[in-house]
Amino acid sequence: MGIRYLARVIREHDPAIRSNLELILYQGIWAIIFHRVAHWMYSHRLFLLSRLVSQVSRFLTGIEIHPGAIIGQGVFIDHGAGVVIGETCEIGDNVVIYQGVTLGGTGKDVGKRHPTIGNNVVIGAGSAVLGPITIGHNSKIGAGTVALRDVPPSSTVVGERGRDIHHEHSLNFEIRLLKERVKHLENEIDILK
Repeated sequence: MGIRYLARVIREHDPAIRSNLELILYQGIWAIIFHRVAHWMYSHRLFLLSRLVSQVSRFLTGIEIHPGAIIGQGVFIDHGAGVVIGETCEIGDNVVIYQGVTLGGTGKDVGKRHPTIGNNVVIGAGSAVLGPITIGHNSKIGAGTVALRDVPPSSTVVGERGRDIHHEHSLNFEIRLLKERVKHLENEIDILK
């Protein structure tokens, strides 16, 4: 895994790309490359150098990734302008992050302050995932969503307060079934009277 794998992931997620040569024009791939270097330095306690590399990357790509963040394989930052990824953030494999996403802290936590993102997650444009929360594998965070609570695996979360619409739909379905059952029971009681 590495750059070749990331190239395949990008080609799968971006129909606009016509050749691997175009990848050199993607700021997201450069941000990941710079981050790998900065993270290696950070891991070897070369904190000032790692921050220097991350700031150069930010200047060149418009994407800010703290060198302490842990980023898995196949992470694709698409149209990455304005993406911010905090120091204690952990991102799994095959995650797609769109422009303007913040994976940050709330300012209230110490230690682990930033989110943990599972594998195969899609985070929509302009979203904010804040605090030491966990976004479960295979979940989707809709554009403009503010997620402040854990998200179960295979969920879709949308809106200013990060509502889980899959969960809500299943609850609505169950409520509808219960209402139908109550109506049926009321009809049976009426017949018995």
